[in-house]
Amino acid sequence: MIARVIEWSLANRFLVLLLTAILTGWGIWSVKNTPLDAIPDLSDVQVIIKTSYPGQAPRVVEDQVTYPLTTAMLSVPGAVNVRGYSFFGDSYVYIIFEDGTDIYWARSRVLEYLSQVAPNLPPQARSALGPDATGVGWVYEYALVDRENRHDLAQLRSLQDWFLKYELQTVPGVSEVATIGGMVKQYQVVLDPNRLRAYGIPLMKVKQAIQRANSETGGSVIEMAEAEYMVRATGYIDDPEDLRRIPLGVNRQGTPILLRDVAEIRLGPQMRRGIADLDGEGEVVGGIIVMRFGENALTTIEAVKAKLKELQRSLPEGVEIVETYDRSSLIMRAVETLEGKLVEEFLVVALVCAVFLFHLRSALVAIVSLPIGILIAFIVMHGQGINANIMSLGGIAIAIGAMVDAAIVMIENLHKHMEREAITNENRWRIIAESTKEVGPPLFFSLLIITLSFLPVFTLEAQEGRLFAPLAFTKTYAMAAATGLSVTLVPVLMGYFIRGHITPEHKNPVNRLLMLLYRPVINLVLRAPKTVLAVCVALVIVGFWPIDKIGSEFMPDLDEGDLMYMPTTFPGVSVGKARQLLQQTDRLIRTVPEVKRVFGKIGRAETATDPAPLTMIETTIQLKPRDQWREGMTLEKLIEELNELIKFPGLTNAWVMPIKTRIDMLATGIKTPVGIKVSGPDLSVIQ
Repeated sequence: MIARVIEWSLANRFLVLLLTAILTGWGIWSVKNTPLDAIPDLSDVQVIIKTSYPGQAPRVVEDQVTYPLTTAMLSVPGAVNVRGYSFFGDSYVYIIFEDGTDIYWARSRVLEYLSQVAPNLPPQARSALGPDATGVGWVYEYALVDRENRHDLAQLRSLQDWFLKYELQTVPGVSEVATIGGMVKQYQVVLDPNRLRAYGIPLMKVKQAIQRANSETGGSVIEMAEAEYMVRATGYIDDPEDLRRIPLGVNRQGTPILLRDVAEIRLGPQMRRGIADLDGEGEVVGGIIVMRFGENALTTIEAVKAKLKELQRSLPEGVEIVETYDRSSLIMRAVETLEGKLVEEFLVVALVCAVFLFHLRSALVAIVSLPIGILIAFIVMHGQGINANIMSLGGIAIAIGAMVDAAIVMIENLHKHMEREAITNENRWRIIAESTKEVGPPLFFSLLIITLSFLPVFTLEAQEGRLFAPLAFTKTYAMAAATGLSVTLVPVLMGYFIRGHITPEHKNPVNRLLMLLYRPVINLVLRAPKTVLAVCVALVIVGFWPIDKIGSEFMPDLDEGDLMYMPTTFPGVSVGKARQLLQQTDRLIRTVPEVKRVFGKIGRAETATDPAPLTMIETTIQLKPRDQWREGMTLEKLIEELNELIKFPGLTNAWVMPIKTRIDMLATGIKTPVGIKVSGPDLSVIQ
């Protein structure tokens, strides 16, 4: 069958070249449109339920909200793990689904079960699904800063919440724009209990009066002078004076009792559970771009940057947007590094082909067929939705050396035939057909065996499957493409490229030198086969000792270019103290010469993807390019220096990578490589 394929390809050379040109164009288009990312998304399929229960303690939130929700979600089809977190005023329930579950099917099922349990929750508790994003969806962060001090934190927060947020949510690929820090302006009614008692007004009556006063009502329509007019009673509260004039009742003399008679009305900030700081210079308002599940991270980030550049012109004078985290730089560094290595490997393969074949035109057959095989692999990658990352491109890098094996063997076999029979225009295609059919079938099946060698990788599950599957897929696709090209395109290219004088193998100076070195070795091995076998067995036995000592890890550390400082403060820290700790640590980190920018966050952002307590600091440290570092400075030395620099009582330091940490936290709920959970019925005993 393989011989017939070769014969058909040689008989339909124009069609083969035409199909090759079409595949090449398709492959180039696929390369340009394949999503780019640094590493595969290792996060599980998750759906988050965030429930706001204002003013309630964590124990109340746990008993009345988190526990009913977690028990209800245990029966959701496909759910393998349910985690509940209870904080002051907020509940987070994470439902982790089986691998391969469609995220939107999972969201619809969770919403269905949520509708069943919602009537049993307290009336003040409001539940909503989190964004359709993964645990590593935080792709870009920025800070809103006013260095001229013309706008306070409340005004900056209003700009973020009512302007930037809505504009950025229109960018394709953005699932949510989360806000951190700043002050949310609110009207505060401070009641005087003695006056309430004197007037005999209960607290509930005050609450109902405020609610009734802050509303608008329609009064149907009236017709006058052949025109129709809509009746509307405006009643929204616009300033504190509107609150002060709200009537609560009348006294014994019939005089109206207003809200200002029993309370002090003032403007103030809403209670905060998250603070942001920039470079230790003071509080700022931060924004977090959460990317939608399955989107192109690089395209989304570039679109967000372009949108922010456009929105900058609309901001008030003195307000600027400062970039605090950008994953696109990591993506470009990782992909460019691997692309550079791929080009180097391609050049080495081309050089080796040219040197050992000792015929440039013959080497062009392998050199031309190699990138075409890679482009075909990208076509399948794009169709399957596999993005270009260090793992998927690594699979292609592994396959490059083996992809040219068939072409080289076919070329060398044709050279042997040309040594025995001079090639002319009349017998060219006959000799090529004979030489390729002679070695084509065994080469095809040998490449097929190499292609199938990665099939066991496809049996991996969970995180290891998501990590290594892109590598196995791309290596398999590249080898399969090379296998197909070896019996179709390569014979045709050999007929067009291999012309002129062919140097016999025994006259190639490189081959003669290698054979001169190889013959004494092979003769020595053949004279003492038992000794050679004994030495090999001994090496295998000795090799088991270092294997047992080197240790193991799921994946190697990836230098993401940025660093994250994630210490844990003592439980029960106040907002004021948390702000002080955040500013002090940020200011110290910024003094290190290798640090470009420090964006500190303590507490949680306004998003379901961030269930962080007020005791948890997440400081993103942007580092300068390596060529601007002090001589001899490494990342390990930098972490040691930072660790020595920051020493606060009650603060436990942890220096981690942003993406890897979010993956670990999603998988285990713990932010460090090792964690201990202590559980029991009595909290005082546990403490």
